[in-house]
Amino acid sequence: MEIELFRQSKATIGDYEPIVGRSTIEELRVLADKLSGKIIQNINSTATGGGVAEILEHLVPLLNQLGVDTRWQVMQGSDEFFEVTKKFHNALHGKSESISDEDFSLFLEVSRRNLNELSFFGDLIFIHDPQPVALISKKKEIGRRWLWRCHIDASNPDKRVWDFLRGFVVDYDAAVFSAPNFAQRLPIRQFLISPSIDPLSDKNKELSSKTIDSVLAKYGLTLDKPMIVQVSRFDRLKDPLGVIRAFEMAKKSVECQLVLAGGTAADDPESEVVLDEVRERAEGSKDIHVLLIPPGSDIEINALQRAATVVLQKSLKEGFGLTISEALWKGKPVVASAVGGIPLQIHNKLTGLLCHTVEGAAYALRQLLSNPQYARQLGENGREHVKQNFLITRHIKDYLLLFLSLEHPEDVFYL
Repeated sequence: MEIELFRQSKATIGDYEPIVGRSTIEELRVLADKLSGKIIQNINSTATGGGVAEILEHLVPLLNQLGVDTRWQVMQGSDEFFEVTKKFHNALHGKSESISDEDFSLFLEVSRRNLNELSFFGDLIFIHDPQPVALISKKKEIGRRWLWRCHIDASNPDKRVWDFLRGFVVDYDAAVFSAPNFAQRLPIRQFLISPSIDPLSDKNKELSSKTIDSVLAKYGLTLDKPMIVQVSRFDRLKDPLGVIRAFEMAKKSVECQLVLAGGTAADDPESEVVLDEVRERAEGSKDIHVLLIPPGSDIEINALQRAATVVLQKSLKEGFGLTISEALWKGKPVVASAVGGIPLQIHNKLTGLLCHTVEGAAYALRQLLSNPQYARQLGENGREHVKQNFLITRHIKDYLLLFLSLEHPEDVFYL
């Protein structure tokens, strides 16, 4: 069954003017006007959980406000299909996975089913990540412009999996990656567009102290000790067990507490297993709080980040890691692994601290917890960095220019 998602933005495009300036909003209107009459059709694998769904949830309604007819549909897949695509996800990140011929066959079978059940109506069809990549097979029948957006770090992929996916990617008109080192050698055009956060969303807007206190009370948290917070889906690549180890090392020197907050996703069956592992590892420690945050709890996540003394993101692999920009936007000092798109957000010792190991994370945590003035300066620098580079208005502009470059390849667009 086909699912089409309709989203209403709580903010209007004009509401961003006090943050980014009038000229930025006027640029967006001029670019959007050039796409009048065109339909942009987005297809991904889940409506909730993970960064892709979150980005689309905010981009789609704002593009429509600008007059660009933008739709969002979700492909359908079984639990078995998503188990296979999770293996693909891990393999693209360079992790060793056992993937059988039957797994590839199942992927192709579910793709064929979606080719028959989905409606393809866009002038430009925007496919997100590996799960729906094989839908490009429809291009031979209907034509149109096709884009593939890779949101994950594919800089060192498993060759067998990448070669399989590449067989579909090369048929697209263009591919989009989040960072220069993610790009692959392809015979099609490639674009580099980093993700973004919405500063007016429930997850990032300003909150009253009363709201923050109520969220802390809801989860039984107090601020009697400095609070280290990691907000991530429960995924081994987010290294929640490594986070606990780093916290335990830091706690030997500085009194503190740890909050691991996150959810699961429909297209990630492994996340429930990881959550159980984390709960078992944290059992018995009164200073480790493992919170399962249900979908739609953006105010709660916002409040936890704002209550944090330090925000941590100790990923082993990372596509981009928007939780970092979220924390920096709130003026929080961040410690994060130097992987994927994270170094684009954190310039070490300027907008945050980068680490490479559990021990390095523990050292950085001790440094920030024992030097509040330094931590505050990093947070201030980080907020300005996000304002200049990672807000949704910049993302919209990049996408509008991308769409125009495909619709009018003979033209060059300047602003």
